[in-house]
Amino acid sequence: MPKVLAISGYKPFELGIFQNDHPSVLFIKAAIKKELLRMLEEGLEWVLISGQLGVELWAGETVFELQEEFPELRLAVITPFLEQEANWSEKNKEWYESVLMQADFVDSVTKKAYEKPWQFRLKNQFFLEKSDVLLLLYDQDKEGSPKYLYELALQYQSLRSYPIQLITFYDLQLIVEEEQLKRSDF
Repeated sequence: MPKVLAISGYKPFELGIFQNDHPSVLFIKAAIKKELLRMLEEGLEWVLISGQLGVELWAGETVFELQEEFPELRLAVITPFLEQEANWSEKNKEWYESVLMQADFVDSVTKKAYEKPWQFRLKNQFFLEKSDVLLLLYDQDKEGSPKYLYELALQYQSLRSYPIQLITFYDLQLIVEEEQLKRSDF
């Protein structure tokens, strides 16, 4: 019975998405929502993200949508370091800030600005230790930034019972087909 779910996945550019109104975003959010609804029935209380652009912020927005029906669901944003948005575009900073403002809890693993990649590794370790399950939008056929968290999660899983739930491109294709069926006259 998962109480805390860590969610991560690709950054937008890794998926060829450069606008938040891209049609693919709706399907990614639908896939996340489907998993969240299933876990809510099992007692999910918290969703944990690090606030990175892409899957994590879309997951945050999905939590906010679900909070209308499930007000007990909470969102924690725990960044790897302070001011992770410092070099982002104004548009991305606004998106990030809007998620942080609505989150139930915001903190940082390292209480300093970016120094070196070890801060990302520390964040990944923290995520695994503080969650009961990992939901990762990741397909092993398309390497990208989620690979590091996935590989660490596999190591972590070899030492203890820790479920890793992947959303693959095949899963997304099924969501696309489901959504198209809903919109057609069948």
